[in-house]
Amino acid sequence: MAELPAMNFQQLRSVRETVRQGYNLTQVAEALHTSQPGVSRQIKELEDELGVELFVRAGRRLLGLTPPGQAMLPIVERLLQEAENLKRAGAEFADREHGLLTVAATHTQARYALPTAVRDFRLAHPGVTLHLQQGSPTQIAQQLLEGQADIGIATETLAEVPGLVTLPCYRWTHVVVVPAGHALAEEAAAGRTLTLARLAQFPLVTYEPGYAGRRKIDAAFAREGLAPEIALAAMDTDVIKTYVELGIGVGIIASVGYDEQRDSSLVALDARHLFAVNTTRVAVKRNAWLRGYAYAFIHTFAPSLTREVVERALCAEPGQDGGL
Repeated sequence: MAELPAMNFQQLRSVRETVRQGYNLTQVAEALHTSQPGVSRQIKELEDELGVELFVRAGRRLLGLTPPGQAMLPIVERLLQEAENLKRAGAEFADREHGLLTVAATHTQARYALPTAVRDFRLAHPGVTLHLQQGSPTQIAQQLLEGQADIGIATETLAEVPGLVTLPCYRWTHVVVVPAGHALAEEAAAGRTLTLARLAQFPLVTYEPGYAGRRKIDAAFAREGLAPEIALAAMDTDVIKTYVELGIGVGIIASVGYDEQRDSSLVALDARHLFAVNTTRVAVKRNAWLRGYAYAFIHTFAPSLTREVVERALCAEPGQDGGL
């Protein structure tokens, strides 16, 4: 009997990517820069070596994972993660001050919270190439889980994603923004406290669901039995302010996104009493190896998050916070 081929990482990548691509082998082949028959062969060779079928088949089509496949997929993920960790560890010891760091963040974080940290990090680590990617919290989580980003920065949503370790960076609130001369601005100047009922009388311009604490905004109105009109929802704080300036509606934005000098045509109204406080969190993939400069970036952005604190969180069991 001929000896079966030894297990290799290409076989494991083929299995993982097949699941990620919804069992579409054409897309798997494109993602792995190989051919569809090559993907099929890699999967079949691994199944032969393991002695079980990993995928449910209908002819040549793959429909899903078999029970053995469901049990073994997490092991495949861990093996590939450790292989990536091994490469990163080697790079860390070979050259500590050169490499690539990819940070994924929402627009609000990238535009308003990160610039100072990016500047300071670049000054301290000139040999590191920094890639800054923007997306929704869901997209950021996916980029971290798939190894496309090293660090993610967004709101509490990241803490709900299995497979990620998240740590709190800073807390922030929302503000209401209106054009100068707006009725709400005049009422605030006269000493009247803004209420949700009064706010709901105007069309609103705010974030899309999933962005910048939108969940807290919706929850606040729901508790009061209010259903305000959302005239426009956007991912981008600057877009929201632009449409507020045009009179489309009253804006609700992250407080960090309002600059009195830059936004001189707008008036910001305190909304801390209306909406719950939000927490920006930094996230990394559980069990991932972080190079030294990744810890340095996290510490630059959130001084309370020292390397020791982050490492303790990475070592904590899922569901724990490493002491935070």
